Amino acid sequence: MLVDRLWPRGLSKDAAAVDLWLKDAAPSDRLRRLFGHDPARWDAFRRRYAAELDEKPATALAPLRSGRVTLLFGARDAEHNNAVALAQWLSAQNSAS
Repeated sequence: MLVDRLWPRGLSKDAAAVDLWLKDAAPSDRLRRLFGHDPARWDAFRRRYAAELDEKPATALAPLRSGRVTLLFGARDAEHNNAVALAQWLSAQNSAS
């Protein structure tokens, strides 16, 4: 599952072999621009992104709860990106259940 709002540059859809492009799970454009992949803004980004996810209808995020999923992202930073933040949010949701 690709969880970016924008398709990654330089990657063709055929080469990606992505089963689902879940744009609805991506952070808003405003939040994405605010974060700008700056690790100093990571904690604030995660909090705001979690709040955005909490506001989304359950149906929009249902594919994320369909069993084991692999989250793909287009960012260069493997530690500070929306897929990592989304995985942390999902883990917290599963722990609360």
